[in-house]
This record gives sequence, C-alpha cells and structure tokens, in this order.
Amino acid sequence: MTAAAVGLSHSPLIGKNDPSPEVRAAVETAVDDARSFVRDFDPELVVLYAPDHYNGFFYKEMPPFCLATEATSVGDFGSVAGPLSVDTEAARALARGALERGVDLTVSARMTVDHGFVQPLEVLFGGIDKVPVVPVFVNGVATPLGPVSRIRALGTALGEAAAGLDRRVLFLGSGGLSHDPPVPVLDGAPPRVADALIEGHPPTPEQRARGEERVICAGREYAAGSTTMIPLNPGWDNLVLDTLERGSLADVDDWSVEWMAAEGGGSAHEVRTWIAAFASLAATGSYRMTSRFYAPVPEWIAGFAVAVAQQETGR
Repeated sequence: MTAAAVGLSHSPLIGKNDPSPEVRAAVETAVDDARSFVRDFDPELVVLYAPDHYNGFFYKEMPPFCLATEATSVGDFGSVAGPLSVDTEAARALARGALERGVDLTVSARMTVDHGFVQPLEVLFGGIDKVPVVPVFVNGVATPLGPVSRIRALGTALGEAAAGLDRRVLFLGSGGLSHDPPVPVLDGAPPRVADALIEGHPPTPEQRARGEERVICAGREYAAGSTTMIPLNPGWDNLVLDTLERGSLADVDDWSVEWMAAEGGGSAHEVRTWIAAFASLAATGSYRMTSRFYAPVPEWIAGFAVAVAQQETGR
C-alpha cells in the first residue's frame, strides 16, 4: 500500500468575501502545490474526513463519526449538488475493519453531505465524481463532543484497514483551524430553530439563501472587527500543525473539548478531521510533512491551512 495525506481548510465564503489579493495569491499557490502533489500521487481511493453544518446530521441522531457507503451533496453555498463517486465496496471493507479494531463506527447507506465534503473534492480533483471516495463524517460542532482520543482511534483503525486494500490511498482532512462562525446552537434555541436542528427539516431555497447571506455578512463584520465572535488564533493553529508535522499524534489525547473551543472558537473542532487523516497515514508507517501553509483569513472566518504529508521513503 502507498499512502499520503492532505489537510485542507474549507470555507463557504471563498469567492464571496475574499481577503486582499496578496493573501488570496498565497492561498492559491499553496492549493496549487497540493493539487500538483495529488495529481502526481494519483490516488486510487480517497478517504475523506469532513464535518457537517446541519445539512446532513441533526440532533435526532448525532453520531460522533459516520462512514458512508453512498453520499449525495446538497449543493449549499454554490457547491455542486448530486452524488459523490463513493466506492461502496471499499467503504464496506473499511467499516468492517474499523469495527473489528474496536471502533464503534456508524455507517450510513445514504449520507447527505455539504460544502465541507464537496469543496476539497472540487478544489483538488475538479469535481465530486472524479475519484473513488469513502466519505467519513466527523462531528465538529454539535455538543456533546467526545474525547479527541476517539478521533485518533478512528483514523488509526481506518488507516490500518485501508492498508489491507493494497491501493494508493489519500487520506484527506477537510476543516478550518481556529474559527467561530455563526453556527446555531441547540441549547437555548427558539422552538422553531431547535426543531430544525433536531428534525433536520430541509430549508426552502429562500430560507437557504437568507441563511447563507447571514454568513456572508458575518464574514464582512468579522473582517471589519465589529463582531462578538472569538478571534482567530494563529498560535493555536500552528500548535495543531506542529503536532501533526512532528507526528506526535498521541499528544492530542490530552486536548480537552473545552480547551479546544476556548483556544480556537466554536468550530475549532473541525481540526478533528485533520487528526483523523494524519492518524490514518501514521497507521501505515512513519511519514513526513512535505509542505505546509497557514494564514489567518478573517474574511473567511477561518485559520486557513494546507498541508501535505507522505510516507517516509523506503516504506
């Protein structure tokens, strides 16, 4: 088996509320480098770890993580709608492998995903149907959140299971680092909002458009400094990246849910997708991070990062 990993931040505000041309150019260069790496690696399978933003998973049933044997995008924030090219047989094999290794993995035969899954596939591959993929939802916002050690265990189990497939596998983590966007919270929510968060009523096109416009406006206010959202935290973001680069993944077992939110904001737990992806790669052998980019981008309400890692030579 040959394996690699990419961590890539996403934001629904890209192209809608952009930073200065200099920052955007730096981001594009980093993304181009990752795209070139992926093209040269030519994965036969992508195991994609990504969060949801109350488009596919709701409080009626909220697993800490879930693997899909089929998945369809809702097309939020202008992302592509429709089915992902899920490798169902590989997905079933990975699910069995995780369960055999003691990870209580939920499986969805009809997962709904949003821009968190779609954006990295569009950015790196040019579409949601260009490469066989196994989507893995990792909860990063809906409380209560479990210990980070279980996310590392998930990534390790799926990495070990993937090694048995004897294919070129890319483990891809999709998530912002520090960020505190205006995500609805169940506790204290008005009855109408609480019902939507629990039952998952699909919004009308008008409701979706209004919700997306609120996020765009929040990004503009955040960049202008007139907001109550927690500031981006480059120090914490680089601690996360340092930990992944060193390969000292066991360190994350001591990261508490409360500490991560205090340091990185309400949606900082999206870094769990990165932890899972790099734990999967580490499960196949030692690795080295070959490129790393980071920039705090308040216009996107995100500590934005791109990182690439591959197995050490000789493995």
